[in-house]
Amino acid sequence: MSARYTHTNIVAKDWKKLSAFYQKVFGCVPAGPKRDLSGEWFEKVTGIPGAHVEGEHIALPGYPEGGPTFEIFTYNIPDGKPANINGYGFAHVAFEVNDVDATFQKCLEEGGSAIGERVRQFYPSLNKMLNIVYAQDPEGNVVEIMSWE
Repeated sequence: MSARYTHTNIVAKDWKKLSAFYQKVFGCVPAGPKRDLSGEWFEKVTGIPGAHVEGEHIALPGYPEGGPTFEIFTYNIPDGKPANINGYGFAHVAFEVNDVDATFQKCLEEGGSAIGERVRQFYPSLNKMLNIVYAQDPEGNVVEIMSWE
């Protein structure tokens, strides 16, 4: 068996706003065409009658072209009750950056919010210092911003 990681889907309330946040804060860029998916095939694959989604893929930073993406979609929710496949969010995503404080500040400027405090913690097993802060994107998804020193 062969496998290759391709993307992580984020179901957003406003895919355009959330995509712009990740582009401005972390340098993600649109990858491929915008998506507008609906019809019988999409209802079958999602198991949701009347399913319709709009959004786009954005390439994650630090990888060559064709690397992993965030697939940021906004679903219509016909009955107002999300199912597993179109429920909101994920646990957290982590970005290793050159400047944790500057990136965290940019996150706040672009509509994100703080969760806790920035911490520096020495990892004896790695002989490295972790510089880390957790934040939220504008829709409340947790973003880890970190660097190793």
